Amino acid sequence: MKQQTRTVGIIGGGPSGLALASLLAMKGVDVTVFDDGRRPDLVVGESLVPAVVPVLRKLGLEEKVAAIGLVKPGVSFTMPGKERVNFNFNNVARCNLPTYAYNVPRPAFDRLLDDRATELGARRVRARARLERPAADRLALAPETLAHAPWLQGRQPDLLVDATGRSRLFARTMEIPSTAGPRKDVAHFAHFEGFEENEPRGQVVIGWLEKGWNWRIPLPGRVSVGVVMHRDEAARLGATPEERLENAIARDPILSKAGPDRHRITDVATYTNYQLISSRGYGPGWAMTGDAFGFVDPMLSPGLWLALHSAELLSEHLDDLHGYSRRMRRQLRAWMEMISHYYSGRIFAMYHKGTEYSRRYPHEFCRRIQSHFDVQVACMACGARTQSLYGRTALKVFSSQAVWGREAAALAIR
Repeated sequence: MKQQTRTVGIIGGGPSGLALASLLAMKGVDVTVFDDGRRPDLVVGESLVPAVVPVLRKLGLEEKVAAIGLVKPGVSFTMPGKERVNFNFNNVARCNLPTYAYNVPRPAFDRLLDDRATELGARRVRARARLERPAADRLALAPETLAHAPWLQGRQPDLLVDATGRSRLFARTMEIPSTAGPRKDVAHFAHFEGFEENEPRGQVVIGWLEKGWNWRIPLPGRVSVGVVMHRDEAARLGATPEERLENAIARDPILSKAGPDRHRITDVATYTNYQLISSRGYGPGWAMTGDAFGFVDPMLSPGLWLALHSAELLSEHLDDLHGYSRRMRRQLRAWMEMISHYYSGRIFAMYHKGTEYSRRYPHEFCRRIQSHFDVQVACMACGARTQSLYGRTALKVFSSQAVWGREAAALAIR
């Protein structure tokens, strides 16, 4: 079927909007990005998963991303009792993914996407877009916004895309509600000098806190350190984000030991409204992408993958917005389900049970079973098989069985 959508207006200049602009420009679509260019210095999404790498290659950006970031070989989890569980990405070669990802400083990463979109022919309007609502289910650019893009000759784009992230411009304009996840967390994070280098170099460390969890993401010349906890618990740590972050680090023995000479070199950024999915993602002549459609959680770092993947999906379904929305909802549900196994502690109970059986019964069959599930979990957590019915079912069944003899609640993240 011949493509009907020939002009697209993207509102927002974050990763999802800029990747979409590049992908559409490659297809010969006339793309205009409306964005005033203002954004905070610190943005969540500094750690990528291996599934992002093929998208970077499609955009022609992997070498430039490698030049500004650090190779991420895997993720380590610190557990109660100072136990450390190390995962590397070697297993994901079995699902045709690169065995590495990257940690990136977000401002530099976003600039690469911006430059690439411009290089490919996407046009830019450096101004905040204003919308009108000509009908209950429709959106249009306001006349003064349209006037900033004279090449449109006063005509509305065939499709308007909300890529404004958690500002959720379309949802706010059209009063579209969202579905919130079960957690009511807040995150405080900043960049530091003086933290020990993670081993191996580039490894991301996710730490269990007495109430909540933390991250350490190595970046060139600095470390991103953040804490995620229930908003009420965070409030007990201090009156300001700076006090809360510092007190959370000081009170955790693993974090404080890793940064005895720490020196904060940025302001502290605060993020809320995690686990938020729009109840509608498209309508006549408009669609949402990236965080504007839905944000799952910072656990496992799916945010940038979902942002870039939603751009891929929308670029392939410009004339099938219902199909695009259906696929995005499946992705978001699958990731929410995957992450719930980590918060509940069941994934770690399963890991412990598998290790225990391998020691007790050192047979080839047990080794193969454990290896098989290691691959399945790795591929799901890295973005390749997150929606796999087999993987999701197996994880539900075996993580449930794994709590026999070991209480998953003791490993849960509260």
